Amino acid sequence: MRTLAIILLSAAAYGAEYTIDSAHSSAGFGVRHMMVSTVPGHFSKVTGAVSYDPKNLATAKVEATIDATTIDTREPKRDAHLKSPDFFDVAKFPTITFRSTKWSNPAGKLKIAGDLTIHGVTKPVVLDVEGPTAEVKGAGGGMMIGASAATKISRKEFGLTWNRLMEAGGAVVGDEVTITLNIEAKRN
Repeated sequence: MRTLAIILLSAAAYGAEYTIDSAHSSAGFGVRHMMVSTVPGHFSKVTGAVSYDPKNLATAKVEATIDATTIDTREPKRDAHLKSPDFFDVAKFPTITFRSTKWSNPAGKLKIAGDLTIHGVTKPVVLDVEGPTAEVKGAGGGMMIGASAATKISRKEFGLTWNRLMEAGGAVVGDEVTITLNIEAKRN
């Protein structure tokens, strides 16, 4: 999964605190199906907070929560299966979380390392970040910023192991999942 969109602050907003705007943020994913196409999906509710000082990345933090019950692949039967114990088991694990552990900016490309928890399993991941955007004044008068982030994971490492073998060989559902995040945040 490659989509963990994380909010970053503009260089002008040193040490600012932000809240993720759930109405304007999303988390998405893509996974190979039958080795011939990539099936996309998204989660519609992302919440959390970001603290960011571009001059002191050691103090930067992000915590984001994705409501796994909002999964949408535009196919109701598939969505029901993904919510079941075969995959996300949303009755038992209703959220996906990310907590940053280290921010870095090698060669001018922001990277955020952290702990991703899916299906009750926590693994380290690194998000490749695009942004942050410059801070802008929103329609309601508050200051806002945005960013996108991506990573890839092995779904099996998070306990999402359901699969079937195809008659000609190969798996129905690929193991590698690309995650992408698109985040908009409001300054507190």
